[in-house]
Amino acid sequence: MGLSDAREAEPRGPLGAGREGRVTTAPSGSEDGHDGVVPDPVPPLSAGGGAPRDDVLRAANLELRPSEYQVVADGQRVGLTVREFQTFLVLAERPDRVVTRPEIYSLVWGGQMAYRDRSVDVFVRKVRRKLEAATPGWVYIHTHFGVGYRFSPERVTTRGGIRS
Repeated sequence: MGLSDAREAEPRGPLGAGREGRVTTAPSGSEDGHDGVVPDPVPPLSAGGGAPRDDVLRAANLELRPSEYQVVADGQRVGLTVREFQTFLVLAERPDRVVTRPEIYSLVWGGQMAYRDRSVDVFVRKVRRKLEAATPGWVYIHTHFGVGYRFSPERVTTRGGIRS
């Protein structure tokens, strides 16, 4: 296979294509210290952005610590990713208010939510699972179908395996 044949076999197309149609990455151990991977930046939650706040939000048996990106439930840390924490914080800062999916998306990811994007739903589901595992018998996030989500901690009792 000659040089011209090798060029034809190189990947082409819009994703990752360089000026000549080649996939481009930073070389390993490059001067900028990136080893070929550029991290996805996490946007600030508000236009003011900047450093995380030092205040602690408390609701029911939860503490949200924005400066640490931590949730503590019944004295135990709940392991949330940065995006999961940001999603939960957007809701917790607006207790008993329905927050629309596009509003959550805009505050956490920045920009406008694409049509049929399910990112918000996926992250709310992840947060719910982690909180339910840490604090059985509590529900924190309520769904308002077709609209969004509401943060309102409620103790849940079961009767014969059915939540009430």
